[in-house]
Amino acid sequence: MSDGLSNFRYDEFLHDLKERIRNSQVRAALAVNRELVLLYWQIGCEILKRQQEQGWGSKVIEKLAKDLKREFPDISGFSRSNLLYMRAFAEAYPDEQIVQQLVGQIPWGHNVRILESIKDPSERLWYVRQTIENGWSRNVLVHQMESDLYHRMGEAITNFDRVLPPVQSDLANQMLKDPYNFSFLSLSKEVQERELERSLVDHIRDFLLELGVGFSFLGSQYPLEVSGKEYKLDLLFYHVRLHCYVVIDLKMGEFEPEFSGKMGFYVTAVDNLLRTDVDQPTIGI
Repeated sequence: MSDGLSNFRYDEFLHDLKERIRNSQVRAALAVNRELVLLYWQIGCEILKRQQEQGWGSKVIEKLAKDLKREFPDISGFSRSNLLYMRAFAEAYPDEQIVQQLVGQIPWGHNVRILESIKDPSERLWYVRQTIENGWSRNVLVHQMESDLYHRMGEAITNFDRVLPPVQSDLANQMLKDPYNFSFLSLSKEVQERELERSLVDHIRDFLLELGVGFSFLGSQYPLEVSGKEYKLDLLFYHVRLHCYVVIDLKMGEFEPEFSGKMGFYVTAVDNLLRTDVDQPTIGI
């Protein structure tokens, strides 16, 4: 790495960029999760209301499950059992503000486990707060409830001030991969890099703000010709302060060793084809 680039504290820059991306992922997952939980709460409220006002029996839930499944075959959250959970959820949390500001910050599966295990309203909210504060996975939450942490700790843990789950926490990772969230978006089978790319391009202004000051967007599926063959970069930026190109290669799923080789190829191609004497070496993310 050249001295010119090291003067810009590249490692710190890359670390900061990764943190921004991870935080953006969590915020996006949290927004989807909140909408999903709120929708489930609203459905539960409507079921309760009609059963109370119009005398609908329990069979309406079975019929509703079949009709919703027929209309939304790719969404797995409208089973009979889940509709019953929605009804119980609405009954347990009559205040919509609590759902939006607190309960909606944890995945639906966490909420179901709390509903099943805890009857006291104050105790339920305590476990919700502790889940967010400590980033508990579902298994950890279940263990804490089974060990009766609420009564063992009492009011000792009260410093609830997080807006987002810790980025590296089990809760954040579980929320990012929550099957209810992907099913709700109808992306359970179709989630591909192109979908993510199109979403980022559609909201490129917000994405640039998340990346930080100095980024200029050059294009998506940016074409480069190497040895007579055309290759396309998912996203290409230029950083006007660092004076370098930034290549972003979008991947879904676990890291594979070949990803590094592919990125190295793209970075070299940009250096050879686009970089000028005044530019610093290209960065790949």
